Formats: sequence, structure tokens, C-alpha cells
Amino acid sequence: MKTKRYSQLIIVGILVFFFSCSDSFVEKSPQYSIDSENYFNSEDDYRNALIACYDMLQSTYVNVILGEIASDNTLCGGESATDVVGWQQIDDMIHTPVNSNLRDVWNWMFAGVQRCNYFMEFQDKTAFDSRDMMIGEVRFLRAYYLFELVKWFGPIPLKIDERYKLGDENQLPRSSVEDVYAQIEADLLSAIEALPLTQKETGRVTKGAAQALLGKAYLYQDKFAESAAVLEKVIQSGVYTLVGDYDTIFEHAGENGTESVFEVQYTDVEGAGFGCLQCSEGNVAVGFSGVRGYTGPLFTPGFSFNVPTQKAVDAFEPGDNRKEVTILDIEAWAAAQSAEYTTGYEHTGFFNRKYLPRKRSANAQGDLNLTNPNNYRAIRYSDVLLMAAEANNRGNVSDAKAQEYVSMVRARAFGDANHNITLTGAALTDAIYQERWVELMGEGHRFFDLVRTNRAANEIDGFVSGKHELFPVPIEEIQFSGGNWSQNPNY
Repeated sequence: MKTKRYSQLIIVGILVFFFSCSDSFVEKSPQYSIDSENYFNSEDDYRNALIACYDMLQSTYVNVILGEIASDNTLCGGESATDVVGWQQIDDMIHTPVNSNLRDVWNWMFAGVQRCNYFMEFQDKTAFDSRDMMIGEVRFLRAYYLFELVKWFGPIPLKIDERYKLGDENQLPRSSVEDVYAQIEADLLSAIEALPLTQKETGRVTKGAAQALLGKAYLYQDKFAESAAVLEKVIQSGVYTLVGDYDTIFEHAGENGTESVFEVQYTDVEGAGFGCLQCSEGNVAVGFSGVRGYTGPLFTPGFSFNVPTQKAVDAFEPGDNRKEVTILDIEAWAAAQSAEYTTGYEHTGFFNRKYLPRKRSANAQGDLNLTNPNNYRAIRYSDVLLMAAEANNRGNVSDAKAQEYVSMVRARAFGDANHNITLTGAALTDAIYQERWVELMGEGHRFFDLVRTNRAANEIDGFVSGKHELFPVPIEEIQFSGGNWSQNPNY
């Protein structure tokens, strides 16, 4: 088991997946470099390795759907109580270190870090004009994967600019949360200096994306003044605007729009099977969230996981246009559209409309449920505005700015200026939390927002303070370390 696990990590670094590139930056046909020490001899080598670093973003679909299922937004659903048992356990807050789905999060995010470290290990081997920008992109991506890991698991084994290797599990400690965040900050500060405001190729990281992720990392550490300052640079850059029609954001035509600060790219040109979900070029979470047995307009069927709760539906105020975009009331829809469907486990009558599978083109390839091309809007401009509002308010920087930014988001939601926020202090904080809930519902942020603001125990059924703020390190990792790594508290 030990040899197999670490062979996977080494293979990720050495037998890196390389992809050809067309009009978007994450594509298709894998080639392999067997001799990693003799690679990185040309700009093309670096470019291919960079694309391999981006490629692991597609596996973050599991982080997103579990971020919803773990929260009070949705129930796990599926076909039965034993359908994807690991997800069911997380939904009920009874998960343990023996959970294959949590192991996926650990393995796939570390695979992303490993690919980035492989690139950085050879960053200085060959000089060419665009190398500094590529390094900036890699440092952003490493920060992104590390941020996911520290959110989910807390302290993690940390190596910088060199690959993990066999034996590290017995020698390398789990670095503190503070040290992991320090590395995330260092990577993002460097990336900000190297990256342009805009990119010619769709999907590549920009300066604004690095600033936004840095602002988020600061916010998660309660570094409010620092968060407010860097997020203000994103707002003042003039690159991003709120899309007028909230509904258009989540349709295919709205991908990579003016509100998209960072977006994970998916396609339906190449599929995968249940034995290798992370191999899919499509957004696997979308098919899993689809309506079971559906026939009718606009959507295609799926596996009926991730079903919104009545509590989530009731979170929207009357007149909030986001409700119909976020929540599909399947009974009302079926009656209006002559659609048909069947029901699954924990059926609530509601579905996560933002990421339901849409009807695909005639040229689509792969399994219908595993290769949906719906991009994940990882960081939207409205998220930046609400993070900036929170940082300004909670850091006692400027309640006036916080009011302005929340009101901008609400003006779009209600289609008028009659719902502006004029609250201050703690009441404004609560209003910002509420706005994040409804604006970002269905996008995987809710659980971590509740945890970082110490509200999870009051909102999530079964949540135990002092335990569920973190997820358990997979049991295999603890065993492989031979006692070098201890388990997270109370697991």
C-alpha cells in the first residue's frame, strides 16, 4: 500500500500529463515525458508542464460539491442511503478517516501541488521570454491547491520547489496552518508581480485572480486590513464588472465573462469512467447534481445528488431575482414545461440550478453524466465585492465601503436601488454574511464561510465544535507515516 501510494505521487511528478493547446488553455491529447531530469529544455516543455499544473483544477469538482453537501445548503441525495457512502457520511457529519471521497480531495490536491513543484524545481533550467509569467501562473496554482488543502485538512506536509518523494511520509512534518498560509501568501505576492491584468488565452491566470485569492487567504486568517487593501486593487483595476443579468452568468454563453475573476475550464470533448473520475475533462459534479430521470427542455438527467434544503430556499428575500436562478423547483418546472422526472433519496423537490447539466451540442463526446462542459466560476467579481465588504467591516476599515459593495450586489439582485444596505457594525456584518449565503449559494463556499466565522455549529446539523472545523486526514496517510503524522482532533 505504501509503495503504491507514493508511486502515484512520484508518477504525478515524473509522468506528467501533457496536453496540446487550442483556443483555451486546458486541452486534450496526453503525451508523456519519461525522463523528467532531462526535460525543461525548451519553452514548449515549460508550456506543457504548465498546462499539466492547470489540468488538476478539473478534479476540484469534488471540493465544490462536497462544500455544498457538508453545509446547510443541501442534502446529499443520490439513489439511496448507500449511494456514494463517503458523501452521505459528510452530509450527516459522521465521516471518519476511512472515507475514500475525502482521500480523493487529499490525493488530487496534492497531485496539483506535486505538478507545480515539479515545474518550480526546474524553473531556472532554460531561459525564454515568457518564463517569468509562467512561473507566476504556477505559483498561483500551487497557492490554489494549498489553500484547498489547508481549508479541508489544516496542517499538511509542505515542500516547496521540489517534489515529494518516497520516505517523506516518515520524515516530513505536517506544517502548521500558519506556515501553509505564509507559503500561500508568498506564492500569490510573487504571482501578482509576474502576471498581466488580462491574458490572450482563455482560462489562464491573471493578476486580478492572484489578488483576489490573496484577499481570500487573508480573510480566512482574519487579516482584515490586508484583505481589504488587496481586494480594493481588484475593484479599482477596472477589469471586472457585475453582469447585468444574474441568470446569464451560469449559462454557456456567460462563461469567462466580465464577472469572471477566475474560472475552472471544462469541456465535453473527452470523457472518463467511474474508475477515474479525475480523468474527465468535464465537470463531474454537474451530472451528479442533475435531476434523476429527467426528460424535458433545457436540462439533461443526472444522479440527483446535492439537493437544496427548504432552509436554503427560504433564505432568499421576496423579489430577489437570484432565487429562480439558484434553485430549480422541479415540480413547478415540470408543470410549466411538460417535463418528466423521477425522485431519488432525500428528494426535496429542489435542485442546484446553477450547475445542472444543460443540453449539449451534437458534437459532444464522452459519458453524458461525467463530461459536462459547465465551467466552475471559482472566483466571481461579486464574491470579491462581498469579501471586500466583510474585510472593511470586520476590520473596522470602512463601513461606508462595505455598505457600497454589498449594495452593488443587491442592486443587481433586486433590479433597483431600493434594497441598499445602511446598517453598521455587527448588524452590517450579519447582513454581509446573509448576502454571501444567497449570492454564492450552490457554488461550494458555504461550509467554509460558516467554519471560518465560527457559525457552523449553530447552522449545520451534527456539527461538533472542536472537531468538524477540519476533515480527517485519510487513514492511509496516517498509517504510511508510521506515527510521524497525528490525526486531526477528535477523529
